[in-house]
Amino acid sequence: MPRIRRRLPPAVAVSLLIVAIVAAGAGCASMGQPPSPQAAAVPRPAHVVVAVFENHSAADVLGAGSSAPSMRSLAAAGASFSDSHGVTHPSQPNYLALFSGSTHGVTSDTCPTNLGGRANLGRQLVDAGLSFTGYSEGLPTAGFTGCGSGAYARKHNPWVDFSNLPGSSNQPFSAFPTDFGRLPTVSFVVPDLCNDMHDCPVATGDTWLRTHLGAYARWARTHDSLLIVTFDEDDFTASNQIPTFFSGPMVKPGTYSAPVTHYRLLRTLEAMYGLPPLGSAATTAPISDIWK
Repeated sequence: MPRIRRRLPPAVAVSLLIVAIVAAGAGCASMGQPPSPQAAAVPRPAHVVVAVFENHSAADVLGAGSSAPSMRSLAAAGASFSDSHGVTHPSQPNYLALFSGSTHGVTSDTCPTNLGGRANLGRQLVDAGLSFTGYSEGLPTAGFTGCGSGAYARKHNPWVDFSNLPGSSNQPFSAFPTDFGRLPTVSFVVPDLCNDMHDCPVATGDTWLRTHLGAYARWARTHDSLLIVTFDEDDFTASNQIPTFFSGPMVKPGTYSAPVTHYRLLRTLEAMYGLPPLGSAATTAPISDIWK
């Protein structure tokens, strides 16, 4: 008995055709389409220096009429974030958030804080065959673990809290190399309590940046390297809005409104070097729209 073929109604036939086309397109995309530009956008700088200053709002530092001409100039020539925030108050938990993706329950500047072998950016870099050093102005000797010395304060030095980093990664700023090609993959630089603007005016910190990191910022432009300037927190307001800007040859100059926190900054550093995100850095995406 011959089989009787039933013709589908035109509307149903068109719908099935659309579904087939979409499915075929999806299959092609999964079989060799390039990744989205956003997914491939984060660069891998030869060197990154992260300089952390203290206790001032974005308006204080980058606003019209501020006494920070060097920071304003670098921010204007680089990528500046108009919605950047610390994660809490006071200082110490912000540094821990930036360096390890967690405040680890720390809610004060109490010293010492000992976090043992917990995961952190410095250890990640070393384990990946890369390098990390933290440079603290006023640190009396390499590897010093005391709570303070003169204008040096351990609460602003998160890498000293982790036992899985060698003492050699904890250096005074006087050891910051003048041959910038000898810098580690990622460096953190923390001025002392005056030069970071904690105890002294904005102008003091701005002059320090120009004097001590201006040459690196110029060198970075021709050596595939990056300077990141950020603050731990603002002057204790609820919004906790801070200045953050990137300066380097891979950056598209502009002011960017996407929200940025210490966790997102850490996530971006990790993405640069193919490192898995730590703690709360895993809840955010790398900064991806500022790169050339």
